[in-house]
Amino acid sequence: MKEELRKESAEWLKALAIGVIIFAFIRTFFLSNYVVEGESMMPTLEDGNKLIVNKIGYQISDFDRFDVIVFHHNDKEDFVKRVIGLPGDKVEYHHEFLYVNDERIEEPFLESYKEANPFGHLTGDFTLEEITGSEVVPEGKLFVMGDNRGGSWDGRHFGFISIEQVVGKVDVKYWPLNELDASL
Repeated sequence: MKEELRKESAEWLKALAIGVIIFAFIRTFFLSNYVVEGESMMPTLEDGNKLIVNKIGYQISDFDRFDVIVFHHNDKEDFVKRVIGLPGDKVEYHHEFLYVNDERIEEPFLESYKEANPFGHLTGDFTLEEITGSEVVPEGKLFVMGDNRGGSWDGRHFGFISIEQVVGKVDVKYWPLNELDASL
């Protein structure tokens, strides 16, 4: 009886150890937690929200316009922003509307700001050439902006980001629990 109990305990310990190793492997190479700091992505993401970031290796072709991503801004800071421009895109803002390759693109994630401030200035007018010196987003680069356009340090200030800077796409906002959202 004691021998059976010891064998069963050893099997449980092995299973637990294997589970911990698999979890650590997945956590290290595929997924990461990220805590939002600041208000640059409000109302989509708020200060203190916790996110799961998919870190699987990316190519530029893996990104879609309006994906929310985390990237290394510098050696000490990671930023979370929304992809606005992909390689080859001509990006402009006129009268609070986004134009990509001369086509007006709706931004539904900004609706609550527009409703709260119907006559206000959210984004401001600009062209990529005015702020970056390039008419289009270069190959291997992305143009990103925060949803809180008046309170976001983003591509309008620091230009393009490189694919090498991207940590991953935001898959799930899991904290606070009442705001669980896998549709970012």
